[in-house]
Amino acid sequence: MDRGKKKAVKRYFDYSLLFVTIFIAGFGLIMIYSTSSYTAQMKYGSAEYYFKKQLIFMILGFAAMYITYRIDYHIWHRFAVPIFVAALLLILALIPFGSEANGATRWIRFGGIGIQPADVSKLAVIIMVSSAVCSFGVKLKKFRYVILICIMTAGVQAGLIYVISNNMSSALIVLAIAFVQTFVAYPGYKIYIFLCSLLAAGVAAIYAWITSMLKSGKMTENFRLNRLLVWLNPENYATGKGFQTVQALYAIGSGGLFGKGLGKSLQKLGYIPESQNDMIFSIICEELGLFGAICVIMIFGLMLWRIAHVAQNAPDLFGTLLVAGVFAHIAVQVVLNIAVVTNFIPNTGVSLPFISYGGSSEVILLAEVGMVLNVSSKIRLES
Repeated sequence: MDRGKKKAVKRYFDYSLLFVTIFIAGFGLIMIYSTSSYTAQMKYGSAEYYFKKQLIFMILGFAAMYITYRIDYHIWHRFAVPIFVAALLLILALIPFGSEANGATRWIRFGGIGIQPADVSKLAVIIMVSSAVCSFGVKLKKFRYVILICIMTAGVQAGLIYVISNNMSSALIVLAIAFVQTFVAYPGYKIYIFLCSLLAAGVAAIYAWITSMLKSGKMTENFRLNRLLVWLNPENYATGKGFQTVQALYAIGSGGLFGKGLGKSLQKLGYIPESQNDMIFSIICEELGLFGAICVIMIFGLMLWRIAHVAQNAPDLFGTLLVAGVFAHIAVQVVLNIAVVTNFIPNTGVSLPFISYGGSSEVILLAEVGMVLNVSSKIRLES
């Protein structure tokens, strides 16, 4: 036996995460065709219009995933600040170049291609918070440094997103990502329990104040208060601002246990505006039923479980925080989207990851999964 010969180091790779990502992206492509074919035919004269565009986005996304998988994740630590600044500049570019829709300026369009700066911002915050935490090191034992990191990173990005693009949902997601990442890094947890309790009490107080304020049922000049009014009593505004919510609830209720069958939705025939976007989960419920909806939720649960597994076994803190940020991004968007569709929370315009139609969202999310896969490939297996 040659004692001088070194043992080969075995590396881990999370094939389960790769396969579930491919499956859920493919499923999303099928559902986009199912939900958008009628609208696309009426609007563009081609039932495959949205399907073809999403297919291109998905190919670009998997290319981005492969690139981020091949790049050693430690390099993001060195380029965290330039990426963060680039995301800020992209948000600021909304002022001269932004495209307004439904009272919000969220997109920068180049011909037929649109980029949503908020999607880039989420990735930038994941990288920047991870880098900042590692740079602060043992100082993070003092909670004031946690607050400083959150303000300097997520606070700045979220503030600009809200002020410039009027996009509260993306601003909240950015803040939630930083909250989860710092929770993972901070050695204590009691302060987070206190903050969550304080937040819950504040939300309850605001809810009680708003409901008492809106008892008259009259629409106001503030569109956010109007959203709350519609959320509380969507059936009262079924022909106006509550139309989309009511139609989505009809779709969910009519699907029953096993649904009407793939492609057989009635609500997508012009009843739910842009059904391939934020409200796609309602069509899933109508066509595949409660059983199909639960399966989709379970698939997301499997994906998040595999991401959490990689985070727990990452070689270093930076890898753990990167993966934790991706976990938070996907988890928060899934929860918010399903909560909006089922009217548990007011309509906020949050897409369902990997399934809703959208180019920049698809590419960024798949790139994030590539980063997770790269972290997983650095995990050493015990021989």
